[in-house]
Amino acid sequence: MRVELPVGVLVMAYGAPSSLDEIPGYLADIRSGRPTPARVVEEITENYRTIGGGSPLLDNTRDQVDALAACLGDGYLCYLGMRHWSPWIEEVVGEMIGDGITHAVGLVLAPHFSALSVARYQQRVADGLELFRGRIQFEHVPSYHDAPGLVAAFAGRVTEGLFRWPENERDRVHVVFSAHSLPERILAAGDPYDSQCRETARLVAERAELPDGHWSWAYQSAGRTPEPWAGPDLGDHLETLASQGVRDVVSVPVGFVADHVEILFDVDVKARKVAEGVGIRLERPPALNDEPQFIEALAELVRARAGGWLAQARAA
Repeated sequence: MRVELPVGVLVMAYGAPSSLDEIPGYLADIRSGRPTPARVVEEITENYRTIGGGSPLLDNTRDQVDALAACLGDGYLCYLGMRHWSPWIEEVVGEMIGDGITHAVGLVLAPHFSALSVARYQQRVADGLELFRGRIQFEHVPSYHDAPGLVAAFAGRVTEGLFRWPENERDRVHVVFSAHSLPERILAAGDPYDSQCRETARLVAERAELPDGHWSWAYQSAGRTPEPWAGPDLGDHLETLASQGVRDVVSVPVGFVADHVEILFDVDVKARKVAEGVGIRLERPPALNDEPQFIEALAELVRARAGGWLAQARAA
């Protein structure tokens, strides 16, 4: 297939409701049309009401895509597709076909690979190509959990969090890294998600020069199913830290790259309430969002996969 410029860049995120009215439809999509128990709808609705009535994820992701497009410059055309809400990935793939895109890079705004996450985004791309009967050669970025720019950007957030304490008090502050939990059965089957998440935490801790014993790992945002989910849960972990005499904590959720409900509610509201109950001061610096160092890291990932295409097209 001959390369035609521009090269497409399909940036993908989970999706989220922008208003309380959208929540039932959003949950129906996540559950593949299966009915959502009323108590779950009510609970999630209340969570979103607490953070302002909707998720900022779409706006934050659009800002990230715009920043990436500016960073990449000529030769690329960036698109945004969501897995569980509008703009749907499949429909955006159809738009790319209509625009004449022949080659594209697929990039999920989730640094760690899992069969339950990144692989399902890639399947949505394949579904879109089949639905619209198009041909685009996609190069997917499977993970970037150890990308130097990502690590450096998160390390900057660690430093920002620590600086909320006076210099003479920072030695007592403990940093907790976290990511969205997954069912234990997925990790037990050899899924790389857990090892990649923990590797990110270790690399960020090293880059931020955190001494051993001054940082730890936890999972958060476990699903509402009866099966066991990976832990330790962030709330339980804070209680454990308190029992060990820790009174100051910086939360850095390295599994997420934009502020949304899993951070704004699960950390800023739910986890902070636990922390206050056990005498811990919990601080969380902002998610990476459109932080330039992070955006440049994404651009490097795209260039690494598309550079040959650009050279080929420009030489033709």
